[in-house]
Amino acid sequence: MFSDEWTALVTADGSTTLLSRRFAQACHSLSGAHGEAAQKFVAPSGLLDRPAPLRLLDICFGLGYNSAALLDALWQTRPRARVELFALEADPTPARTAYRQGWLAVWPRAEPPLGVLAEHGRVESEVLDARLLLGDARRTVAEVPEGWADGIFLDPFSPEVCPQLWSVEFLGLVARRLAPAGVLVTYASAAAVRTALALAGLAIGATPPFGRRAPGTIAAWHGPLPPLGPEEREHLQTRAAVPYRDPTLDGDAEFLRARRRAEQAQSPLEPTSRWRRRWQRAAGCPE
Repeated sequence: MFSDEWTALVTADGSTTLLSRRFAQACHSLSGAHGEAAQKFVAPSGLLDRPAPLRLLDICFGLGYNSAALLDALWQTRPRARVELFALEADPTPARTAYRQGWLAVWPRAEPPLGVLAEHGRVESEVLDARLLLGDARRTVAEVPEGWADGIFLDPFSPEVCPQLWSVEFLGLVARRLAPAGVLVTYASAAAVRTALALAGLAIGATPPFGRRAPGTIAAWHGPLPPLGPEEREHLQTRAAVPYRDPTLDGDAEFLRARRRAEQAQSPLEPTSRWRRRWQRAAGCPE
């Protein structure tokens, strides 16, 4: 049923995700794959209230849940609203598996067209113009016009295992695809990610947590955005905020990790361990 790379996992809300053996991570929060798509991406993005046509860039499309949740919710109330979608993904297996196994059925308005997208890589209809761009996102993002996206869903595996898609250089390319009034949302709250987004010129805010204590991140060219808390702001002044760098946009994960470790060792920023102990004491937690 699945390739050697992927294993099915049932999450706490009853929905199914896939575990990547290569990255040793699941594609979604184990608190709920469907819940994460709705609460971590769609709800904080505000895209449901935007006028059509709505232009979405979905980076690391995966099983297609984030796009499916958005499309289904949009078409519930505005069935004629037109959406244009670029979906970037290295491996089509998760999207095809999700469709063939019926995991998209919870979003009945989105399931048929996203099934076509998964199987054929292209959908053209009155309400959806979608393309699935397969390959290294550091290359395929160039096919998305600059200033095009009303919304960007940024959903790679974590920075620790896939730093290539969280680097200053890649997120700079991503930011250039964002329209002047566009918004980017991601589950990630790592200081290195937020620093890279800020270096791209974006304002940074926090989104509500889902399945864990840490919030997500929302970014845009202009505010106001939901503010970062004091703990998060201080985190950006520690060595955790040293970003990943990939100047040639072809480095592998170990190269990016090693380069960052070297920069952190030379950084004048506060050691992250000191910041962590300070906030543990403030919370009354044992060190």
